Amino acid sequence: MSDVIRRDPRTEWIARNRLHPLHSALQTCQASWAGPSGVVRKNPHAVGFTGPNGIRRIDRSGAEQGGNVKRLVAAAEVQRPLHRVPAPAFYVAVVPDMVGGRLSSHDRDLLGLAHQLAGSEGAVLAVVFGEHKETGFDTAGVDRLLVLGGHEYLGYVPEQRIQGLQALESQLRPRHWLFPDSRDGGAELGRRLAARLEERPATRVWHVKDGLCRGRAGAGQQDVAQPLPRLILAAAECAEPVDETRHEALPFSLEASVARTLARIEDRGAVAVDPAAIPMAEAEFILSGGNGVKDWALFHQAAVALGATEGASRVAVDDGFMTRDRQVGASGTWVTARVYVAIGISGAIQHLQGIGACDKVIAVNLDPACDMIKRADLAVIGDSAELLNALIDAVAAWRHGAKRNAA
Repeated sequence: MSDVIRRDPRTEWIARNRLHPLHSALQTCQASWAGPSGVVRKNPHAVGFTGPNGIRRIDRSGAEQGGNVKRLVAAAEVQRPLHRVPAPAFYVAVVPDMVGGRLSSHDRDLLGLAHQLAGSEGAVLAVVFGEHKETGFDTAGVDRLLVLGGHEYLGYVPEQRIQGLQALESQLRPRHWLFPDSRDGGAELGRRLAARLEERPATRVWHVKDGLCRGRAGAGQQDVAQPLPRLILAAAECAEPVDETRHEALPFSLEASVARTLARIEDRGAVAVDPAAIPMAEAEFILSGGNGVKDWALFHQAAVALGATEGASRVAVDDGFMTRDRQVGASGTWVTARVYVAIGISGAIQHLQGIGACDKVIAVNLDPACDMIKRADLAVIGDSAELLNALIDAVAAWRHGAKRNAA
């Protein structure tokens, strides 16, 4: 067996990058330990330690960022124990939105609530329609996974999906049904199922405890408390996502076949929406500009060509290049985009907090040492004007080729 020590450059880069979401998992500094008397001691110099004044300590010295770390996957697996439910006493069924074929932050909050309701005896069953791209059901808290595939579940077919949910209802009789109270289909599907089962759901639920739930009423200025019903339509941040355990996510299947419903609604496809009209908090693709953008007309042209929603840093907003409702960050709007492209943004801590829930971050900057480059999943070191021109030309060529092939 070879004694050669092989390095993992990506893991070492994450260990050096204090802004990466997995940075803390690779730190060897012990944050707390139990002393001889059983008293838990805390290390005030540890990364992430919150002092008595409420300030969270961030390591900027690099002293704790050693290179002798284990592979990233191994470190993540050790920290999350496997949660098994071999013989569930009951089920909590969750129907996530799965926008873009993946779990959204709202879906993960919903699964956190389901895990809370299931406890140690129940199992969380997620119901997914059609094909999906999600690979993290196990870390999101799913014990059983039911995938209702087939072309009959694609597009806008609420009646067909209700048929599948009714078949699951007849087979399992879940203790609770959970839907996201959102515009992406969960709100409509949950209300349709409630009408079919002749049960009254709790809507816009944001808190559940001790058999009671609280939900928003009217314009959102008043809370309504009621006994927890079987059907729950929950709002975003209804519970903390699962982040301490891994789950089996075992495949589940229906015992009976699902009747195919003849659709009374014809799905004509998605309707084109002006990206500029999409609220920042709901945008899936954001092109954001900062102090490094010198040609704002070119920036706007690139956003139109890419079909992206425009965003900006606080500096760009303060300088008058963008309106205040386009400011991204802790002092602006928190965004959850699938793709966030930062053009000429150095990465102030408030801005990085605002994009913490984004799936993929792409940074374009002339400074390779700035914090945004460290946070990014993909970084481009170069002039922003050259890159934006290249993107516009590439999109134009792709569209021209698509039209030519269609003809």
